[in-house]
Amino acid sequence: MEIFKRLLRLARPYYWRFTFAMICMLIAGGLQSSLAVLVKPVLDDIFLGKNATALQWIPLAVIGIFLLKGACNYGQTILMSFIGLRIVTNLRNQLYDQIQKQSLAFFTQHPTGILMSRITNDVVSIQAASSEAVTSLIKDTFTLVSLIGVIFYTDWKLAIVAMIVFPLTIYPISRLGKKMRKVATSTQVTMGTLSSLLQETISGTRIVKAFGMEKYENERFAAENERLFKFNMKAVSVNAISHPLMEFLGGLGIAAVIFYGGYNVVQGNSTPGTFFSFLAALLMLYEPVKRLTNVNNTINQGIAGAERVFAIIDRVPDIADKPAAVELPVITQGIDIENVTFCYEKTPVLRNINLSIRAGEVVAFVGMSGGGKTSLVNLIPRFYDVTSGRILIDGHDIREVSLQSLRSRIAIVTQQTILFNDSVRNNIAYGDIERTEEDIINAARAANAHNFIMKLPHGYDTNIGELGTKLSGGEKQRISIARALLKDAPILILDEATSSLDTEAEIEVQEALDNLMKGRTTLVIAHRLSTIRNADRIIALVNGEIIEEGNHETLLAKKGEYYRLYNLQFKDEGSNPTNGELAKDME
Repeated sequence: MEIFKRLLRLARPYYWRFTFAMICMLIAGGLQSSLAVLVKPVLDDIFLGKNATALQWIPLAVIGIFLLKGACNYGQTILMSFIGLRIVTNLRNQLYDQIQKQSLAFFTQHPTGILMSRITNDVVSIQAASSEAVTSLIKDTFTLVSLIGVIFYTDWKLAIVAMIVFPLTIYPISRLGKKMRKVATSTQVTMGTLSSLLQETISGTRIVKAFGMEKYENERFAAENERLFKFNMKAVSVNAISHPLMEFLGGLGIAAVIFYGGYNVVQGNSTPGTFFSFLAALLMLYEPVKRLTNVNNTINQGIAGAERVFAIIDRVPDIADKPAAVELPVITQGIDIENVTFCYEKTPVLRNINLSIRAGEVVAFVGMSGGGKTSLVNLIPRFYDVTSGRILIDGHDIREVSLQSLRSRIAIVTQQTILFNDSVRNNIAYGDIERTEEDIINAARAANAHNFIMKLPHGYDTNIGELGTKLSGGEKQRISIARALLKDAPILILDEATSSLDTEAEIEVQEALDNLMKGRTTLVIAHRLSTIRNADRIIALVNGEIIEEGNHETLLAKKGEYYRLYNLQFKDEGSNPTNGELAKDME
């Protein structure tokens, strides 16, 4: 009930629309009851009493009732649909906004498909609960009350006989509602898993085909789809049993009424008009009762979806601005990493890191996979927060400055190039969409991208497809470099930006990176050690600890971890560093 009340509170901004909709629903419900009242004069006055006056006004009354009832139903449908759709639209915006605020750790715990399912499937179930169910709850309840009033007014003794059946419906309806909520939750979880599986296999279709795993993926999808089928069938079963159950219980009441009411007519204690007016009202009761039974199921489905949606909306982001966060000023000094330890899910990734990086310095991080290189640079823009210690930029603890000002000072180029299904122009200007055409072209030129862009079908207006699928690896990387150049941030993070490129593409990209690094404080994660020979300092990380620090020549001379990595890489490339390249490096 608390969650349902919360859904109702979302309708507060639309108070007047809801008020007018409720008036329409009350009028429509009352008019439905008046039709049952008219049955008595139709039988007693027209058919039995041969009353000509009644024959004139009763048909006009019926026309008027249906006309006004139709107008009220139209009005409440439009008003309640507006409220329901607006609530859903606002919820989607809140949900998406809250997802965007979460840290990277959140996205490692929640697959993309699951989050997509929350925004699409779960929110749709809330719409049904917040508009259709509320409409039925108000309108059908009032119709029910009105009709009960009619039957008691018509024949109170007969009404008591009929009402004996209704308490019998409470227990099965309650049981079915609980079952429906459980089934709805399982269905929504399975839908999320199915969406996640779809997202993974469609985006990774090249790998699926390359490894011949179509059959395996088909079987995975079919298994989840079968689970969804079973849960949907359970939901259908719960809904399906509601109708015959209500019909049977209603039939018991009608049978009792026919016997007792018919006996009174035969004995002369009642008129046929009174009896059929009563019977008409009783039969009309069936529809609102049936719809209210379905409302219970709809509300439980909506609550199951709302629980999952509100779980994210209510989630406090791991990383957020402090109330007194200040703007990070222009960087002039550099970055200080003091006694930093970082754990991911209680597993230590970095241990007691101390490092000072001067403004304008190029610092490269090397080490085997899992050594903590990416984790360390991810702490600078606060993609994660340190477990202990602190990171200072120009003396400001980055946890004390606003995220917007911190990240506006940092540009990132990664190995996995992320581009959007949009034009080349908009991808380059992604960080600042107000930049001029000249700024965009200058950034593209500096990134060695202008020439190939002009060869595209529509130049800068060419749509590059999802994740830039219409471009080569080197072209995508140069677009991302142009994007970083246009941002013009003083701190630059290069996360293995050339490791996935062939030699020719790497040369072009490396030239673009050289342009990008000029005058910036640059942190480089390097896979190919040949790309960082000119770095001011090279930091060797092993198991989350700094074990070596120095320039290229110094570290080679030490013959420590960097020397070992360099030696291994040249062996992998088919040369002997002790007799060739390495000898030159040590001279």
